Amino acid sequence: CEILSSLPLQMSLYFNVYFFPFWWLITVAILYLKYPALSDYYKFILVTIMILVSLTELIRLYLGYVGNLLEKVPELAGFWLLTLLPQLPIILFLLFNEGLKIHSLERAVHIIFAAFLSFQAVAAFFALKRMVNTLATRFRLTEFHRLEEQRPAPGA
Repeated sequence: CEILSSLPLQMSLYFNVYFFPFWWLITVAILYLKYPALSDYYKFILVTIMILVSLTELIRLYLGYVGNLLEKVPELAGFWLLTLLPQLPIILFLLFNEGLKIHSLERAVHIIFAAFLSFQAVAAFFALKRMVNTLATRFRLTEFHRLEEQRPAPGA
């Protein structure tokens, strides 16, 4: 049996697990410092984003670990979708929206987090592609062998 797990994706997930609490602490600390200077709608947006990113990241990392290590396509696909849809656009919003009065330390941790997300999206895509192709081939071979067994013997 060929191992279908992606080592680069797994290494990225491993480092992301340790980086995320650091990113969260830095972001919350800077949000606390700049909160009085922000407009009301940016206050609401940033608090909502922090809650959404925190919950999504926990689920995303779990799905990535399970999907990659156990070679489960649905979990890895969920990880890939959670990376592409809510996480990456939110981090890019935090990185490039100048109305948020971005601090240099905050910009640095957002760049690192965006790099993690971008690399994981690409690595998960190729891991998913390889897993799906291999599993489809295994299925076809199993069906072929099952049909061969049901075929009547020649001369019968």
